[in-house]
Amino acid sequence: MQIWSVYLIRCGDNSLYTGISNDVDRRFAIHQSGNKQAAKYTRNRHPLKLVFTAEIGTKSGASKTEYYLKKLPKKTKERLVAGKTSLAELGLIFPKN
Repeated sequence: MQIWSVYLIRCGDNSLYTGISNDVDRRFAIHQSGNKQAAKYTRNRHPLKLVFTAEIGTKSGASKTEYYLKKLPKKTKERLVAGKTSLAELGLIFPKN
C-alpha cells in the first residue's frame, strides 16, 4: 500500500503551493525542474522550497486534506509551516477509507 502525503512549497514570491503525492521528494524535484509535469503555478515562481510535509495515508484522505488546506487563509498555513499548529488541531485529519 502506498502512503500518500500532503505538502506545502514556498515559492519565490512567498506564496504557498499545496499538493499531494505518494513520493514527495520525487514530486518536489519535478516542481523544481519546471517541465510540463510541474504544476503551472510553480513553473515560474522559483526558487522553490519544500516547507511542510505530513503523511496522511490514503490517496482519498490526502485529497480531502489538500482540498481543505487550500481553503485556509495564508496566515493559518504559515502557522502550520512554523509548527505552531497541526493538521489535527485544524481538523484536517480524515478517517482512512
